[in-house]
Amino acid sequence: MNQRIPITEITGGFRGRAEVALADSQLRTNFRTAMDSLMQKRADAFPDEEEREGLREMGNQIKARALSKLPDLLEQLEARLTANGVKVHWAETTEEANRIVHSIIEARQGKLVVKGKSMVSEEMEMNDFLTERGIESLESDMGEYIVQLDHEKPSHIIMPAIHKNRYQVAKLFHDKLGVEETTDVDELIQIGRRTLRKKFLEADVGVSGVNFAIAETGTLLLVENEGNGRMSTTAPPVHIAVTGIEKVVENLRDVVPLLSLLTRSALGQPITTYVNMISGPRKADELDGPEEVHLVLLDAGRSGAFADAQLRQTLNCIRCGACMNHCPVYTRVGGHTYGEVYPGPIGKIVTPHMVGLKKVPDHPSASSLCGACGEVCPVKIPIPELLQRLREENVKSPDEHPAVRDGGAKYSPKERAIWRVWQTLNTRPGLYRSFLWAATRFRALAPKNVGPWTENHTAPVPAKRSLHDLARDHLKREGQQ
Repeated sequence: MNQRIPITEITGGFRGRAEVALADSQLRTNFRTAMDSLMQKRADAFPDEEEREGLREMGNQIKARALSKLPDLLEQLEARLTANGVKVHWAETTEEANRIVHSIIEARQGKLVVKGKSMVSEEMEMNDFLTERGIESLESDMGEYIVQLDHEKPSHIIMPAIHKNRYQVAKLFHDKLGVEETTDVDELIQIGRRTLRKKFLEADVGVSGVNFAIAETGTLLLVENEGNGRMSTTAPPVHIAVTGIEKVVENLRDVVPLLSLLTRSALGQPITTYVNMISGPRKADELDGPEEVHLVLLDAGRSGAFADAQLRQTLNCIRCGACMNHCPVYTRVGGHTYGEVYPGPIGKIVTPHMVGLKKVPDHPSASSLCGACGEVCPVKIPIPELLQRLREENVKSPDEHPAVRDGGAKYSPKERAIWRVWQTLNTRPGLYRSFLWAATRFRALAPKNVGPWTENHTAPVPAKRSLHDLARDHLKREGQQ
């Protein structure tokens, strides 16, 4: 019996993985069904266009203001958290962040970690790092738990297991947990919860992400629907929060519109079931909560994006996933095709700063530039414009000093020479007319292979007569009449 090879293990980069995904009819059906539902839910959550656009403008201004003060707000956040009893750690790279997390766990002689949902921990590949050092790291978000059980990576930043349907999850639970196979969604959720409940109480350390870090009060805000985030941050004696430096906002007032935008854009909900605000460890007169709280602030390429006035807008992202839900490319190939933590439109503008364009050279071009992502982004990130900018950075020569890490990954002297010839032809009328004359007269000599285009298309052949020739003949006939 042939085993299905995970898309993430397919060689050939984005293009190779995309071919495999496009041939998987079940995968495409799963995504099409899920995306149609999510798009409708978002539309229903914003029935008033004026209110929606007003909120989006407000969200954009709040994030832009926070980014304009980012260094100061980060210092203020650290000072307030420290005063609240939270230990703040700074990490320039994911490797450094993992070492910090490991040192905290090691100091407690911890052996079991439960994790709430955190895309930054996925960036860090924290689970693998800890497992290699003899520490069990268990995902407690249901979607994350499913993909971890199947040795996969998340395929969506909000719904990690969206690429699986209930029949696939039922078989997975039957094979891995030894339970009776059932396709009842509620029963599947209960099976997962029963398995995880015991782990919350046994865990030495809980890890979570952060949706917003409020500088004014030193508060870590976390939203969720399942309760696992609250369990991960309160039941274990130590709580470690990991987040990117761009998640900081100025004050609690700023959080209100951002929360409304986040939940309605992501899942069509007016608010999530749980909104957790963490400002410090358990105090002497409190009955629950961790004894220690740590925050790891991760850079991992974010300061590189921050340094560029246009690319800085990438850091506005509040990780709602709406751009993915409306993206025709993502819907057809799925999240694993991108081969990195952040898929879809946001992944295509975020990932180059984190891993460099050399590792993801096809990301900026994996878009139709239809504009849907920019239209639905709750904080108005101009994703299509940023994709075009990254395409420019991708083909710059070393002499042009690309502004993005590993810029110029797709630079080709041959391609550059071809475009210079094209520019010359189109800026010199006499030369252009001569070229048209030759192209129409010697059209049979047109090449049959013009690169990747002809892999799926017929090579273009010049017409027998140019438009200019036809227009002149038409004018002559009109004059003769």
